[in-house]
Amino acid sequence: MATKKAGGSTRNGRDSEAKRLGVKRFGGESVLAGSIIVRQRGTKFHAGTNVGMGRDHTLFATADGKVKFEVKGEKSRKYVSIVTE
Repeated sequence: MATKKAGGSTRNGRDSEAKRLGVKRFGGESVLAGSIIVRQRGTKFHAGTNVGMGRDHTLFATADGKVKFEVKGEKSRKYVSIVTE
């Protein structure tokens, strides 16, 4: 019996690379302007004060300060803001 499956016959062995999404800086952490706070698909988190949004929905700091996560509005949206000292 063969100890290995014939190389040409397998249909498996493919997967996409992980995209490293998620929160990169958590609430209360100090950040510098330009720091990435959240990498996301769509707007799971919305940009608050002193936060910009890239074309792939990445949230980044536009000022130095501390990260603050909050839920507000009628639709209970999650906002990320930077509180400057």
